[in-house]
Amino acid sequence: MDLIERTREYVSEVLADEPSTHDLSHIERVEDLCMQIRKKEGGDELVLRLAALFHDVGIMKEHQQGGDHAQYSAEIAQEFLTTAGANKDLIEHVMACIRSHRFSSGLEAQTLEAKILQDADRIDALGAVGIFRSLVSMGALHVMRSATGTINERSINVHRKDYLEGFYEYMNNKPFRIMERLNTDTARGIARERLKLMHVYLNALQEETSYIK
Repeated sequence: MDLIERTREYVSEVLADEPSTHDLSHIERVEDLCMQIRKKEGGDELVLRLAALFHDVGIMKEHQQGGDHAQYSAEIAQEFLTTAGANKDLIEHVMACIRSHRFSSGLEAQTLEAKILQDADRIDALGAVGIFRSLVSMGALHVMRSATGTINERSINVHRKDYLEGFYEYMNNKPFRIMERLNTDTARGIARERLKLMHVYLNALQEETSYIK
């Protein structure tokens, strides 16, 4: 089994019980988006595939302990790839991509591969799948709050008593700000099309929930 497939199998096992939307389907969509963007923008395929596969593997640790899953994911990638015999330069490049991928981290991507991973991860928060992921995540975080009594401060809008208010707040704070934070022309083209659908959906939702007073 080659390194990519070994990594995929490992990540699948780690994320088997992931309760929100940082699961293997998200991982593999990001991987596919990385490959789509790479076709036009270039970049090292091995670095991109490994970084995409590992980028959220630390989310379970974040759920359990708090902290930053991007940092956890980089550390997990380092341990796995070192054991697998990968060379130091490859490992360091993959770790750098993972550390800077998170929207809320504010870290600037330093390489083409890191920029592509950022773009791919952000694009998966857009379009039909973006709407689906946001609603599933909100539900999962509400369940976790009920079970633990703790609030995820990074997702404070999720915990609004009025679910619609929280959803509108999320939409304005993340998806509709993504375009301005993309790195590549290819990603901006994909995002532009996905945002059209999100605007249509949000306009329809607002119309259907605008009650006569």
